[in-house]
Amino acid sequence: MARIAVAGADVVVRLHRWERVAARRARVRVPVSALREVYVEPDWWRALRGGHGSGLCVPDLLCMGTRRLVDGEDFVVVRAGRPVLCLDLRRTARYGRIAVCDPDPDRACRTLRDRLPRDRPA
Repeated sequence: MARIAVAGADVVVRLHRWERVAARRARVRVPVSALREVYVEPDWWRALRGGHGSGLCVPDLLCMGTRRLVDGEDFVVVRAGRPVLCLDLRRTARYGRIAVCDPDPDRACRTLRDRLPRDRPA
């Protein structure tokens, strides 16, 4: 299962071996300064925006990889029936949102909220 951690000035999403294959990425890294909002979404499908990009998406089961939006991309590693940790990012970041089923999303959410930039826009 994917895990989110803070490593220095970055937020790092580390993927399990089979998730790497499905998502076509080994890890995703964004600066902590790119965080705009962090929250836990209890309904996994509500974390998904846009249409399927690259990676693996099985309707009603899981979605791993990128989601295409009109103005960019989201990165997701989500599975049905599990809460999702959502990181909404500033426009300068590579992705608009990172959505991941972390083993302990509430703990990860608290950790990341403590690091939210103080100058973030409302």
